[in-house]
Amino acid sequence: MKLRDKNPLDRPREKMKAKGAGALSDLELLMAITGSGVGGHDVAEISREIKKLLDKYGVDIPRTKLEDVTGLGEAKIAVILATFELAKRHLAPADAPIIDSPEKAAQKLADIRDKKQEYFVCLTLDGANRLIAKRTISIGTLTSSLIHPREVFADAVTDRAASIIVAHNHPSGSLDPSSADREVTRRLKESGELLGIALVDHLVITKTDFRSIL
Repeated sequence: MKLRDKNPLDRPREKMKAKGAGALSDLELLMAITGSGVGGHDVAEISREIKKLLDKYGVDIPRTKLEDVTGLGEAKIAVILATFELAKRHLAPADAPIIDSPEKAAQKLADIRDKKQEYFVCLTLDGANRLIAKRTISIGTLTSSLIHPREVFADAVTDRAASIIVAHNHPSGSLDPSSADREVTRRLKESGELLGIALVDHLVITKTDFRSIL
């Protein structure tokens, strides 16, 4: 049934006003978000196509898939993607910490302070700076050949991260970044700009302190 054929009181927005959002089906919620189609296309038909994508991809529907939905314009695509992103951020696990400062990042890296070898670690973050994952990328002397952007960003891409923070420890206790540290930072920053995943910081960690290279 098309939206225009429904009783006005059964249309999604009217139903939501009368009974609350919880009374709507998934399809009705999508219809309420979409509002109307373009070019004479019925919102119910459009919402059914979006529902199929939602069933397949979850809230991580690729923009290109939404662009393929007939009757769905750019403005509505933006609304849908923004709605799903907001839901993801606020439905993130309560224990997902927000890492929005070097100090908070350093707290998450306490486990590498006393390591006898250099550990290179990557924190992936979402658009709200919530921690998605923490991974050890390599163990050993830090060199630009060992720390390749491919290895650092592979999981960040899979995580759909908005940004990353990288860090490594200096067993020597020195906070001074080496030339290799700076070269790795430069390469990661440039690669992140190409991928659309910002390098927020690169920290040098010692037993008692830390320092930002950026």
